[in-house]
Amino acid sequence: MDKGKIIKFYRQKAKLTQEQLGYGICSNTHVSKIEQGKTDYSSEITSLFSKRLGINIDEELMRYKNIKRLLHCWHDAMIRQRDEEIETIKNELEKDPLITISDYHVLYELLNARYHLLHQDLKQADKIIKTIKKKHKHLPPYEKNLLKHLSGIYYLSKNDVVKAFTILGTINADDYNNEEYYLTLAASYLASGSMVMAYYFAEKSLRFFINSNNFLKIIDAEMIMLMTRDSDRYRDFQQKIEQYDALIQTCDLCHAFDKKAQVLHNLAYEYYNKNEYESAKRLYEQSMSLKKKDSTYYLISLEGFIRNCLDGNLLTNNELEELVFEGMATSRKINDYLYSINFKLLHLLINNEHTEYYNYLITNALPYFKKRGVVPLVQQYEKELFHHYLIKDETNKALEMATKVLSG
Repeated sequence: MDKGKIIKFYRQKAKLTQEQLGYGICSNTHVSKIEQGKTDYSSEITSLFSKRLGINIDEELMRYKNIKRLLHCWHDAMIRQRDEEIETIKNELEKDPLITISDYHVLYELLNARYHLLHQDLKQADKIIKTIKKKHKHLPPYEKNLLKHLSGIYYLSKNDVVKAFTILGTINADDYNNEEYYLTLAASYLASGSMVMAYYFAEKSLRFFINSNNFLKIIDAEMIMLMTRDSDRYRDFQQKIEQYDALIQTCDLCHAFDKKAQVLHNLAYEYYNKNEYESAKRLYEQSMSLKKKDSTYYLISLEGFIRNCLDGNLLTNNELEELVFEGMATSRKINDYLYSINFKLLHLLINNEHTEYYNYLITNALPYFKKRGVVPLVQQYEKELFHHYLIKDETNKALEMATKVLSG
């Protein structure tokens, strides 16, 4: 069957009819049956076809059968984030014309989408995912669940936690057999404010990564687990700082500077929550220096840096406003509406436009955050509104907001 596919592929590539290929060798009916895998034929016919098509069919068959192995190696390299190996296999697959007739062509397209997600090319990843959904309504179990996993990663990257949750929750772990997805599930729980579940799935993924010696993903899992732990007491906080420092050292040893940027950002946020603004400022700056400027990851740290410097009175209003304008421009450039909202709120705060700030928060920001399912932001701003209503002596509104905060 596979050999027949290869013969048909190269016959069509050579623009030959079945009759032309079989001339002097066998009938066009026999060629048709060979291409469909419906008849046996001698090695002599294979040799004659090879000569006429200018190929070695047996060598092409070996390459064809190697596609499946290459695809699984490519996926494993992406899971392990081995950049050089990823690019080497990608180039090898792109040069193989037989990929288009392979039974694993859909898997190739799915992994191509994952490649673009890995490089934060969300537009191209979305295009591939949508094409697959449109063309292939009935995928094999593994590919079906891989598509769901990739969709979840895409929605998380777009800060659409609700859609990420919905799609990730439908993955069949038995059919998928890829425990790495627990890490994506943990990230979605973290984004929704469900700390216990985030810890649970991060720990599950951690066991998988330890067993498979996936050191880079161990960092990701441990980072999420750290973020879910309370550190109200001084001793707990110091212990947490030591664990962050250990993670930073691991990142340096692995030359994982993208992960180091994330760890530095999270550590900065820990100091910010303790009102240690100078330490937080230094760490936010270190994190941003390791990030690509035109990215959501950079905007996350830039927003944290501005908020920290605003609360800690570390920069002038003019300096803060200049940074906000940078954030707004980048948000527009990369089409990140969530962060355009965040920077708009910061701009109003910096200029002491409190009436406009609360109006924008109520009419624009909160509805969008709720729609996207970004629970931590919803909770943060609902608490802020509660205190605002108390100060304004708007008791009924304060009680209404208190109910929402407590139920959340």
